[in-house]
Amino acid sequence: MGSEMPKTLIPIGGKSILQHLIDSVKASGVDGLPVIVTGKEREQFCDEFGEQCSYVVQQEQLGTAHAVMVAKDEVVDADAVIVLYGDHPFISASALQELAKTHKESGAVVTLMTAIVPSFSGWHKVFKSWGRILRDAHGHIVGIREYRDAMESERQSKEVNPGLYCFNSKWLWENIAQVKNFNAQEEYYLTDLVELAVSQGHEIASSEIQPEESIGVNTPEELELAKEILEKRHG
Repeated sequence: MGSEMPKTLIPIGGKSILQHLIDSVKASGVDGLPVIVTGKEREQFCDEFGEQCSYVVQQEQLGTAHAVMVAKDEVVDADAVIVLYGDHPFISASALQELAKTHKESGAVVTLMTAIVPSFSGWHKVFKSWGRILRDAHGHIVGIREYRDAMESERQSKEVNPGLYCFNSKWLWENIAQVKNFNAQEEYYLTDLVELAVSQGHEIASSEIQPEESIGVNTPEELELAKEILEKRHG
């Protein structure tokens, strides 16, 4: 991002990327005290957010599933665990409420948000490299294919994975240790839990989120897009 500060602390619209997300979490009522998983910058996050959140340090950056594992002690009493990325500033409170509601009503062990884009052109091109949601002939989710691993036919799918999940806690802690790091990055991915649940015969529930709500800010281009979206919202 060309900045020395952690990217989630970069300001847009007068507050940090992560503060936008924290505000939505609090407004949704799904969690009164969200947990932030940080690296060595823990003090910066504590200074920024104070008692709005609790904090866990991930000493080694070993992937998304590993980040969830290190937070276990902070959320061990919860019935369900929602996992969000700190660089997604536009997720609305209503989208989080819908995710929680869908998860509760479905009784699923895994519920995820998916975004359906009209195309991968124009500003929607930022979604092109995202993982694709795989569904069977009956419309049931059977997996998530990372873009670099996807066949051309799978890449044509316009249903993408923003990486926003809700897990049944009991199932999560019983199964997360089964995630392996047999991939190019040698990291432990949460997406593997979706395929694990399918292999166990569980049905995956999902709720839809609008593409502009699901944007992550990872590049200067995406930062500019985020600023444009914010201006339009308040314009």
